[in-house]
Formats: sequence, C-alpha cells, structure tokens
Amino acid sequence: MEKRKMIISIGRQYGSGGSEVGAKLAERLGIGFYDKNILRLNSDESGIKESYFHLADEKAGNRLLYRVMNSLIPDQKMPSFGSDLVSADNLFRFQSEVLRKLAREESFVIMGRCAGYVLAGTEGLIRIFLYGDEDARIARIVEKGLCTEEEAPRRVKRMDRERRDYHRYYTGQDWTDFRNYDLMLDVSKLGVDKTAELISQYIKIHGYGEET
Repeated sequence: MEKRKMIISIGRQYGSGGSEVGAKLAERLGIGFYDKNILRLNSDESGIKESYFHLADEKAGNRLLYRVMNSLIPDQKMPSFGSDLVSADNLFRFQSEVLRKLAREESFVIMGRCAGYVLAGTEGLIRIFLYGDEDARIARIVEKGLCTEEEAPRRVKRMDRERRDYHRYYTGQDWTDFRNYDLMLDVSKLGVDKTAELISQYIKIHGYGEET
C-alpha cells in the first residue's frame, strides 16, 4: 500500500509567518520542506552558481517588459543553456523544472516560487495562501530583527510588491486572487501553530497522504 502523494504550495504575505507555518506543517506530516533551499537543488541541477538564483529569487524578470506588456507572461519552455543562461526568466525555468521533477518523486511543502501555477494539474496539489494584519506583520519582522521599527512598514510594502509582481509576471495571475487557492488563512488571527494544525486537518479531511 502506498500513500497518496501531496504537494502543498504556500503563497504568503511578507511577515505573515508563512515560512514557519510551512516548516511546522512539513514536520507534522513527515514530508520534505523547500523554500530558499530549493536554490541549492537548482544549482545542482543546472550547474549555475547558486548566487545567480538568489539574485532572481521571487523578483520579476524584465521589469520594463512587465510594465509595458503586463498582460503577457514569459514563455514557459524548457530551460536554456544558451546566451540567456543566467537571465531571470531562464533561472525561473530551471526552478520550475526542478519542482516538476520533485513532484513526480515525493510529497513536500514548497514556499512561493509560483508553485501552485507551475504544478497546476499535478495530482495531490494543495494550494494555500497565508496572510495577516499589516500591523502584526510589521511587529513580527521587527521582533525577528529583520529591520528597525521605522524601516518595517516600507519593507513590508516593498516585499509584498515584489512577490505580487513576481507572481503576476510569471503566471499572469493576481497573487491574492482566491480562485487560485484551495485555502486562504489569516495567520495573525490563528497563530503559527494553529494555522499549521488547521491545514493538517484540511489535508486529512480531503484524504491526502492516506494509503491507496
């Protein structure tokens, strides 16, 4: 008997605690957890230095193209080893190919990376979006020492904008559109532990991870 595969993609507002929720959820379910560590897999897969992936990490590619032609999305063809090797769009293709290969082999939780879009149609895919009250998110990043209290409101707005633009650029979709998710939760009201528990219950109700 094998367990049904489950891939949990988590989109999250900056400072919502989404990464902590994802890590706790993966531990609770006994499956892999990928966030920035997937950049290491990308590097191993492509032979491209990890630093190049960090430069393009969850940031839109050609911003001028995005502003001028925001109704279009980049070509989702296979990654290239040509002259555009380290372009943001090509790095996204490598990242997407790594995600697809992982999805064929194992269950896991993946943070961001437009995974809900990249893996659309994959059996066992569960798409989550986590958000929170802005004041609570500001307080969280200050408490974690990520910036000063004065800098925090600007940082939250900038990071949310970058994630929204990244998602729109590569998918053509609105980052916060409920139609693109199976479950949307306010972490600032529930807390990290209860949010992870609630997602676990959702997964259990729908039979993901059960033996077939």
